[in-house]
Amino acid sequence: MINMLIVFLQTPLDGLLQRKLEHSMVGKKSNGSGRAKAVRRVPMREFSRSLPMSLLRAREAVMRQFRPSLRRHDLTEQQWRILRALAAVDAIEVTELARTAFLLAPSLSRILRDLEARDLIERKTAESDQRRGLVSISEKGLRLMEVVAPSSEAIYSAITRRYGAKKLARLQDMLGALEESLAGMGLPEEAGD
Repeated sequence: MINMLIVFLQTPLDGLLQRKLEHSMVGKKSNGSGRAKAVRRVPMREFSRSLPMSLLRAREAVMRQFRPSLRRHDLTEQQWRILRALAAVDAIEVTELARTAFLLAPSLSRILRDLEARDLIERKTAESDQRRGLVSISEKGLRLMEVVAPSSEAIYSAITRRYGAKKLARLQDMLGALEESLAGMGLPEEAGD
C-alpha cells in the first residue's frame, strides 16, 4: 500500500487524463457558488491534490482539535512541541532541538526566551564547549505537562475513535515510510510540489 502511494505520487498523469483535466478546466472561472474555479495554466497536478497541501490540510485538521486545550494552558503549538521534545531527553543542544522540533533557529530563540521567562525550561552551556547551549525542561515545565497530558491524551483517543485505530496506525506507518524513502533523495535545487 505504501509503495502504491509512493508510485502514485511520483507518477505524472497520463496524457489522456491530463488532456481531459485541461479540457474540463478551460474557460471555467466560477462555479456559481461564489468560489472561483481553477483554470489549469501549467501542466501540474491540481493544487489541492499536491502532497504538501494534503499534508497541511491533515495537519490543520488534527491541530484544530488540540489548540483549545493548549490555549487554556497559555501555550502555543510550537511551545508545546518544544516541551514535548524536552520531556523525552535530559538535555539537548539548541541546534538539535531546532531539528527535532522542526523550527527555524530565530523562531526557536524567541520561543525559548518565552518559556524560560515562565520558568518552564532551563538553559545552560555545555561543560565541554562553552559555545554550545543546552536546554532542558524544568520541574515547573514537567508539572505543566502533567496537567495538559490528560486533555491531550483524551483528544488523541477521540481522534483514534473517529478515524479508527488500525487506520491511524497504518497512516503513521505510511508517513514514516514516506519520510524514510524521501530522506535519501537529497534536496532538489528548485523545490516544488
